[in-house]
Amino acid sequence: MIRLAEVIDTFLPALERDYGSRLLPGQRQALGAIQRCRTETSGTAVIQCHDCGAHAVIPLSCGHRFCPQCQHAAGELWLERQRAKLLPADYYMITFTLPAPLRALVYDHQREAYDLLIRLAWETLAGFGQRDRALQGDLGATAVLHTHTRALDFHPHVHVVLPAGAINTTTRQWRTKGGKFLFPQKALAKVFCGKWFQAMQERGWSVMATVPKQWVVDCTRVGNGEKALVYLARYLYRGVFSEKSILCCDAGQVTFRYTDNRGASQTRTLAGADFLWLLLQHVLPKGLRRTRDYGFLSANRKRVPIPCRLARDLTADEGPAKRYFLLQVPCQPAGLVQQQG
Repeated sequence: MIRLAEVIDTFLPALERDYGSRLLPGQRQALGAIQRCRTETSGTAVIQCHDCGAHAVIPLSCGHRFCPQCQHAAGELWLERQRAKLLPADYYMITFTLPAPLRALVYDHQREAYDLLIRLAWETLAGFGQRDRALQGDLGATAVLHTHTRALDFHPHVHVVLPAGAINTTTRQWRTKGGKFLFPQKALAKVFCGKWFQAMQERGWSVMATVPKQWVVDCTRVGNGEKALVYLARYLYRGVFSEKSILCCDAGQVTFRYTDNRGASQTRTLAGADFLWLLLQHVLPKGLRRTRDYGFLSANRKRVPIPCRLARDLTADEGPAKRYFLLQVPCQPAGLVQQQG
């Protein structure tokens, strides 16, 4: 396997020559961290056997969230926390994508634009949840920011995974909904587009290119939600790239493998400096949270609105239209009671 650190060592001079003036401090820090990862320059740990006294010196990992060798445990912990929140309802993954003419603007204002993209996606969905005739309540969702396509091109978008259920804050009623689409895709795109342009106007942002009037929002039913969470967990804490995908690093070029949208394996070959620049565009600003929980799934809610285990028991044999009232018990609620009448 060809390590990414080896590719950086080989093509760093070319990267500085071709893209040095465009490299951001965070991108330089990512390069340095990956080069040092699990080498003596990153520090060492000594482990010793209590029985025989044998010991070994192990170099430490860098811990950088863009490093493909690190943060595996953090990703697994996030996935387990999300699995524990899964509810007995149909799940949907809704993807909000910005048109290509806006991508340069987003890259120039990364910290604010990424935050805006995630927040406006949630605000759009929250408004639809309140107005939807079947739900009429507060949604709960997990949003994850992605900045790349499968071929690693810069393509900022946000995936939102949420159950088709809502809580009416007045009646404390839990309501669910079924169907192929949770909300109309074109309507979601129209509202999201309006929110984005309003935010741009407030910040004084503008673009010279022509922005298409029709935006794309994709709404996909994803069963119980687990597979969607597994997919999103792959890129949360280990960068956007697996070192196993590097097939060749020779003659000034790098060839890597990726899977296209149809599930077919493809290869792409780039000059070494271009390959590193392609990766570095996806280094997030320091401190930016790329995954966030909203609504009744948010960690800062004082009341836990849906006790997942009991909800599963109550709804195991019920249809998707069954309604339940929520007991108002702080922190760890006792359960749900079935709606009467």
